[in-house]
Amino acid sequence: MESPIPKNQKAPGKTETLLQKYIADFLEYCEIGKNQSQHTIAAYFRYLKRFGEFASELGIKSPKDINLELIKKYRLFLNRYTPTVASGPAYGHDRGLKLITQNYHLIALRAFLKYLTKQDIVTLSPEKIELPKNPERQVEFLESSELKRLFDATKQEKDETARLRDYAILQTLFSTGLRVSELASLKRDMINLERREFTVRGKGSKLRLVFLSDEAAEAIKKYLSKRSDNSKALFISHSKIGKTTAKEIQSFGKDQEEKTGKTGMKALGLTPRSIQRIIKKYCLLAGIVKKVTPHTLRHSFATDLLQNGADIRSVQTLLGHASITTTQIYTHITNQGLRDIHRKFHNKTHNK
Repeated sequence: MESPIPKNQKAPGKTETLLQKYIADFLEYCEIGKNQSQHTIAAYFRYLKRFGEFASELGIKSPKDINLELIKKYRLFLNRYTPTVASGPAYGHDRGLKLITQNYHLIALRAFLKYLTKQDIVTLSPEKIELPKNPERQVEFLESSELKRLFDATKQEKDETARLRDYAILQTLFSTGLRVSELASLKRDMINLERREFTVRGKGSKLRLVFLSDEAAEAIKKYLSKRSDNSKALFISHSKIGKTTAKEIQSFGKDQEEKTGKTGMKALGLTPRSIQRIIKKYCLLAGIVKKVTPHTLRHSFATDLLQNGADIRSVQTLLGHASITTTQIYTHITNQGLRDIHRKFHNKTHNK
């Protein structure tokens, strides 16, 4: 697998400071020593590269020169950071870095300082960097009526194979709570449709058991029965089937190419971006005005379980959350018990 650290910035150069050299060492340690995911290493690279450049501009070239005054200036820099072109999930409406993104920078810096401490390199103690409390996350999910409209919208797709595929994608996302990257990586031989379950490798390369609903399993069966290709991917592009589908999927971006068989024929496995745009298409057809992403269906999966009485620890396991704190973002919208208590006991004196 290719390293997420660009080659031209990974190798030490003539102007590289001692601090930047240690940052490169830390990233290699994350890759080899801790076996962290490529996504995590790439994020650390971005955040620490920014810190290294900031420190260098202030004349800080060694870990021993990192102090609380530098951290204070860095936090101000992050809070006031307004690049010329700012777009994407890391930026707010004012085009500055969101608080949670600023925190990610500090988390990466603390991890780096912790690494230096373990290597007996003199530097600032990582515990001295405090993280501001993030604002409570707003969880967007689909109501049951909206889910029905979303599923029904697939009936408007004229090509049968694409229709069966898209319906299977929606049902699978809702019945499993998979992350979009996990869905895109599914292979046909991974799925046990008889037992309606399979194992997926999630964040941190952790394995977890995933269960399919009867509707999702049946949808996948019907879709696969229409497939005549040799691709191992569970969900592939069918842009060459008909003009209607071709026009709609042309904008999906470049899908993953996979050689199949001795002929060298290629089938296209859907990318996360392609799946995102498929969902957007059916939200438009269903008249759903919310911003819906694959993760919205993951939220809907968790919300549905909790609203129907599932305990939060079980939902944590099904979602593959490492910490219960992550799962607790759903409790403020799903605590039916508190709602019932409010209705039963509130304002009874005035109603007598």
